[in-house]
Amino acid sequence: MPERGHFNKTTTAMSARSISSWCAALGIIVAAAASGQTDDSFNINRAYVAAARAGRLNEVAALLQKGAAVDSKDRNGDTPLHLAARQGDAAMTATLLAAHANASATDAAGVTPLMTAAFNGHCDVVHALLSAGAAVDATDRIDKTAAIYAAGTGNTDCMMQIVHTGLDLNRRYAHQLTLLMWAAAYGHEDTVRALLAAGADPSMKDDRGKTALAMASDGEHRPVVEMLRASR
Repeated sequence: MPERGHFNKTTTAMSARSISSWCAALGIIVAAAASGQTDDSFNINRAYVAAARAGRLNEVAALLQKGAAVDSKDRNGDTPLHLAARQGDAAMTATLLAAHANASATDAAGVTPLMTAAFNGHCDVVHALLSAGAAVDATDRIDKTAAIYAAGTGNTDCMMQIVHTGLDLNRRYAHQLTLLMWAAAYGHEDTVRALLAAGADPSMKDDRGKTALAMASDGEHRPVVEMLRASR
């Protein structure tokens, strides 16, 4: 793997999410105090976020009807739409989007619901978010986009949905990395195949002068190496 850790799988803005529920609740309390929410609005918003986290769709819908703020956040900055995207809850996602939830909301790490869904391979949620106008080019605090998360985790269908919005296949991201490089470095055969078929350029180099082929070779991903050699 590249020596500077470009492709460290643990280095994701979503990898430090194991914060306990009581911390999340504390965050809502702090946010409520800062925004001057009344006790009633604070309580309904706290119950709303808790219901979304637990996947209780009927309760979420009822609390929205009672006036819960659709983009209420927990301590991590997650909105209910983030939570639904992470869980792959298409019905919850649809309900929240129908209530005009912000499809491009960011959490404390700059992560959007689209990034979360792409990272976790929830392609039906990705489709719903894209249909609602979710920002495709948004980057989190470590300069990753939804397409990068999908490519790096091998979630090919999710990635191609994002690409088909008109995304430049050969766009350079941080460290001059392309989607093909991300997929190749992790040995995701299907993702590499899909990118090549769509026109990704295997000759491009990152800021160290490495191609996707070199990265696949570094990772000893033989099927990907052979595929990239054949594409030259």
